[in-house]
Amino acid sequence: MVLYRERLWAAPWLYISTALVIPASLIVFAPINFTAGVIVAIVLYAGCVGMLLASAPLIEVSGDSLRAGRASIPLQFIGEPHGYGAEDAVLERGQRLDARAWLLIRGWIKPVVKVPILDASDPAPYWLLSTRSPDRLVRALGEARRSSAKGDADAA
Repeated sequence: MVLYRERLWAAPWLYISTALVIPASLIVFAPINFTAGVIVAIVLYAGCVGMLLASAPLIEVSGDSLRAGRASIPLQFIGEPHGYGAEDAVLERGQRLDARAWLLIRGWIKPVVKVPILDASDPAPYWLLSTRSPDRLVRALGEARRSSAKGDADAA
């Protein structure tokens, strides 16, 4: 059961700014062959858009784990998450950042959620995740942790 899912798509301005490969390609290839220049420009722009789409990580909270990009951790090993926006998010990504933290941050997404890691064998003290809706992610993690803890208590 998935409680939260968010794909960290690139901001629209990135798609617009990568369109600069079109005139750059035309400048290079048009003197040789204009048709080849147009084809190369289209292929390069499609490749840039494809890479932006393919590299958008997924954050997912299920009944028993938190997945962020390629990483996954059971909910029993996470502490109480905290969401940060505006200036606090900038400080969490900068001055307050622990070098050992595991990061899934995107520069075009300002808010972040800090998820403490309780596993003593894990070298990362916390995960720092970019998210467009930190309150929803914190709420979903809290619900999942409570239901996971209740399930563990019922099993015992």
